[in-house]
Amino acid sequence: MHRLQLFPVAVVLLLQACSNTLSSSSSTAASDTKAVASAPQSQVERLLDAPAYMQRQAIMDKKISVEALTQAYIERIRRLDARTQSVIAINPEAITQAQAKDAELARGQGQPGALFGLPVLLKDNIETQQLPTTAGSMALANNDTRRDAPLVHNLRQAGAIILGKTNLSEWANFRSEASVSGWSAIGGLTRNPYNLSRSACGSSSGSGAAMAADFAALAVGTETNGSIICPASFNGIVGYKPTVGLISRRYVVPISHSQDTAGPMVKSVTDAILMAKAMAGEDPRDTATVTNERVVLKAPEQLSNGLKGVKVGVVRFAQGDDERVLQQYNQALTTLEQQGAKLVEITAHQMPEAFWENAYHVLLAEFKTGINEYLAEVPNPLPATTLSGLIAYNEQSSRELGLFNQDIFEQAQATEGAQGTRYQQASNMVITATTENGIDKLLEQHQVDLLVAPSNAPAFLIDTLYGDHAPGGFIGIGYMAAIAGYPHVSVPAGLVNGMPVGLSFIGAKWQDNQVLAAGLAFEKGHAPIPAPQFLHSDAELEQHQQLLKPVQP
Repeated sequence: MHRLQLFPVAVVLLLQACSNTLSSSSSTAASDTKAVASAPQSQVERLLDAPAYMQRQAIMDKKISVEALTQAYIERIRRLDARTQSVIAINPEAITQAQAKDAELARGQGQPGALFGLPVLLKDNIETQQLPTTAGSMALANNDTRRDAPLVHNLRQAGAIILGKTNLSEWANFRSEASVSGWSAIGGLTRNPYNLSRSACGSSSGSGAAMAADFAALAVGTETNGSIICPASFNGIVGYKPTVGLISRRYVVPISHSQDTAGPMVKSVTDAILMAKAMAGEDPRDTATVTNERVVLKAPEQLSNGLKGVKVGVVRFAQGDDERVLQQYNQALTTLEQQGAKLVEITAHQMPEAFWENAYHVLLAEFKTGINEYLAEVPNPLPATTLSGLIAYNEQSSRELGLFNQDIFEQAQATEGAQGTRYQQASNMVITATTENGIDKLLEQHQVDLLVAPSNAPAFLIDTLYGDHAPGGFIGIGYMAAIAGYPHVSVPAGLVNGMPVGLSFIGAKWQDNQVLAAGLAFEKGHAPIPAPQFLHSDAELEQHQQLLKPVQP
């Protein structure tokens, strides 16, 4: 059970209190709407940390208005986001859209969608009509395309309110090998709300931090390799990277056509399921979505027996050696057994020689091709329309290159792009290594249904001098799921020195229902983690207070 499900009693009390504000003599939908809109703001704020599916139920029961919920999130962002810098922009039409939802509900016409009235934050590499899509770069500051990505269109169709845009690691962390995760020229540096001196990871830094800080009902992140899972783990939320092709990538600033996908970053696995179902869909202009193999996600209630009799491969070969992380991992494994899983230890697996070199080349080559194609079709004028133009633009900007260089851009420009023998050989090698000789092999060889591993080590310190560096290394096998394009869910598992760590569930291609069901069962049976406290450093941890003081004579 995720930390944000710690509050069912508070939510019940809230709904009762809000219900008392309704006029018992009111018989019209219009008067109902007026009553819920006038609910005391303090009561509305108490609902902000509830899972989105509970918020929707409160809206449907007319215990809270969409406008009140949306306004409360906006006010919370304005009050607290100076600490985390997770939100780049608020949709200027959010309140108007919320009012329209309340009016729609009052009329009682049509069937409200699964996300009706829920405010959603989008990572700022995803296009939406009301706001520019910057990828955090000054070069795209005016990239106001006035179009919705298909996934955004689908969110609207499900009744969601687009609340605004979240900060990200600039260019989805694909500009420099010395980058500082969570920093962009547009948005500045996103900080982790559990500890403001520590990284929110990336590249979906703002989506992860914003959800941990309760700045929206739902958020969307994107991943090429770890960009949903790492910030979900670091910030103590649920992150779901679906099978590549479940959700359209059109009008999302690209890195890799073989690995890119959007996915939910949310407060509970139930929210992730409902949100992914809404975003999913075929798109003839994204060929990865058009396949006879694609899965239809089941409803949460259809996935309620997710671990009973399931054989789970316990990844030991990539668990790291931090005893504190291993303690949380082993406690999580105990929960899996209590929920009916059968555990199978997996102690060894090797990637082939030159794997990482080839994996990097694939990303460099696909980025060059993909970003040139994206910039070429942007409908409004930009200061750079090619990768080489972006490199030249950045060279003239002290803000862009003030913290770190653009060596990834330069290496990508030096490739031939996603064509030619070098690229094809590299692509074939890494796909085979992560699919038939990777995840598929592990599942078959050990006769298990899915794999579990630590999602990552705890968040490392922000370092603007040397860039990202994790003293304990990056652990887990999320890279295999990312390169293979396979489904991966991270669920909060516990705290290490006050910082969240997650448990990863990974399955074969299109086994999204299976990994979501397992995550749902784990969340139900596992102890929740506390909410963030916006500490400024480790020194403020309660368990460290006396230890950091001298012994009194």
